[in-house]
Amino acid sequence: MTAEQILDKLQALNADEQEKVVAFIDSLEREKQQLKSGSKLGKKLRQIRQEIIDSGVPLLTAEQADREKAERRSGYGEELI
Repeated sequence: MTAEQILDKLQALNADEQEKVVAFIDSLEREKQQLKSGSKLGKKLRQIRQEIIDSGVPLLTAEQADREKAERRSGYGEELI
């Protein structure tokens, strides 16, 4: 579909329908931007990771992280270690 065909369809809609189309396009753009930049939680976790690196504290290995999770869960999952 060409841009001209899309514009023709858009112009055939009433003002309320056009607003809905524009809102939908905006939501697609926000979704695309979020995929590029990651979620808010992902950003916060990357920020925390960088703060730990900057502090000089060594990051845990996968095994160390598993062990710490088991300890924090009062031994739940210790059989995995």
